[in-house]
Amino acid sequence: MKSDVFLGEKLRLGRLMSGMTQQDLGDLILVTRQFIHQMESGLKLPADDVLDAIAEVLKVKKHFFFTNIGNDVKHEQCHFRKRKTTPVGLANRVLALGTIFELLVDILDECLELPSPNFPELKGNTLTLEEIERIAEDTRSHWGLGLMNPINSMVRVLENAGVVITSFDGVSDKVDALSINRKRPIVVRNKSKGSPCRIRFDLAHECGHLVLHQGVETGYAQTEAEADAFASAFLFPRAAFLKEFNGCIGVTKIRWDQIYELKKRWKMSARAIIYRANTLGLLSAQQYRTANVHLNKTGQTREELYDSAVPYEHPEILGAALDIIYSDMGISVFEIADKLGVSEEIIAQLTGYDLSKQIKNAKVASIFLAHC
Repeated sequence: MKSDVFLGEKLRLGRLMSGMTQQDLGDLILVTRQFIHQMESGLKLPADDVLDAIAEVLKVKKHFFFTNIGNDVKHEQCHFRKRKTTPVGLANRVLALGTIFELLVDILDECLELPSPNFPELKGNTLTLEEIERIAEDTRSHWGLGLMNPINSMVRVLENAGVVITSFDGVSDKVDALSINRKRPIVVRNKSKGSPCRIRFDLAHECGHLVLHQGVETGYAQTEAEADAFASAFLFPRAAFLKEFNGCIGVTKIRWDQIYELKKRWKMSARAIIYRANTLGLLSAQQYRTANVHLNKTGQTREELYDSAVPYEHPEILGAALDIIYSDMGISVFEIADKLGVSEEIIAQLTGYDLSKQIKNAKVASIFLAHC
């Protein structure tokens, strides 16, 4: 909602989106850190020339600072992989970007009615390995995936369940994949990981957080192990694994050719398959150690053999939604940026969308956006 008063919390939001400290911003616009703090606290108002400079540096429009923030993303709603070691500034930047991204998704949602969030309700609070196996199986059943066949696309599974998947350019490569548990779940991918299997596992891991950890603060060893266990069971259910892994153990050693066949079929890394076999008691401690030593010695720590046989998965709904409202309604990313009070560069950062696909033209967009 538009306000006639400069809102200090919007200055803070814009600053955090840019990854700046109060000192950084003060240095760039030639005011003191204390003055930035006072403006953010509502104790001082910026002169017109100061406001112009702030907007330019933060890549936002002046009216950005006069629009109520609404319900910003909270720290406890964000599933960071390593909560204790994630730098505070980086975490705050993710939350700020997530807040603006959610407002963008709200516009798309109101115009197009994206798939509704559809996650199973967790029954009970105990999360033993056996319980996690059952919950993963129930989740597959809830989404009609069955238990004996591979998931063709983790991206599509999540998007069909109402998740919006994106990457925050300039930020996503500094953190592992993360999820934001809001009215419409958001998953932020790390695109810098080379292995498509690792990206799929990351998506399944975040799915685990969204299923297992609603209202639970994550980022600790226990919650991350639980999400990993969910991902393993979700990607390669126990019944199918017990049936298909049988041929992978020879008389004296692991049959790597069979492991890689499973990898190509289930789109799961060889290391993750070995880990799952060990968890299910199909490998001895010596066999498990030998397998991991083999992967390390053969240079398969980050990238493995046959990674190229597994296709990369790309988010579909976000880009398609931006295309549709442009082609069918005349609403461009530039008009969306203006409504949110940010530059189109920030929209591109949030979505990875190719701005050259659209042209600045507000002939009919303002009519639609008034209702979106």
